[in-house]
Amino acid sequence: MFKHFMLAMAALMLSAPAHAVETGSAAPAIHATDITGKHQSLEAYKGKIVVLEWHNPSCPFVVKHYGSDNMQKLQEYAASKGVVWLTINSSAEGKQGSMTTAEAQGYLQSVGSKESAYILDPQGKIGKLYNALTTPHMYVIDADGKLAYQGAIDDKPGADKEDVKTANNYVRAAIDALLAGKTPQTGTTKAYGCGVKYKD
Repeated sequence: MFKHFMLAMAALMLSAPAHAVETGSAAPAIHATDITGKHQSLEAYKGKIVVLEWHNPSCPFVVKHYGSDNMQKLQEYAASKGVVWLTINSSAEGKQGSMTTAEAQGYLQSVGSKESAYILDPQGKIGKLYNALTTPHMYVIDADGKLAYQGAIDDKPGADKEDVKTANNYVRAAIDALLAGKTPQTGTTKAYGCGVKYKD
């Protein structure tokens, strides 16, 4: 019995994402091709604030933020301030949230998404690099390439769309702080949502 338990724990550890990157440290490099065929990297956006959003279109918590237009409005606000927004889908092929390029393009058009680029990460390489645990899981990277904020999008960890009206949005607060030349007051929170559907 103990042997089976230890084997199960070992398998869990092997499949689990790596340790989280500490807020204030350099954000791990990203090199990926987005759904339009364009190469995306953090290096290309040096000098700009970058937001990373982990996404799964079938997750009720993601539906909360897209169904209420909360995410789209935040993306639009970020764009108006010159902030780059990369949305990343780390759902493995055959698992909830997995999409082909064509499906992702159709989905984004249907919800009116305003991200700078959408990246499919079915092998989970980028997700595990950042230790992304939930959808959504949010990261804000400052103009120097350092992680300024990571965690939940806001302080209302539920799936009710009405919650966005009274929520304290950590991502917007982090963006505003960085634009003002300040360090975000809140640097790390516990992300909430559906677990990222990584490849086994």
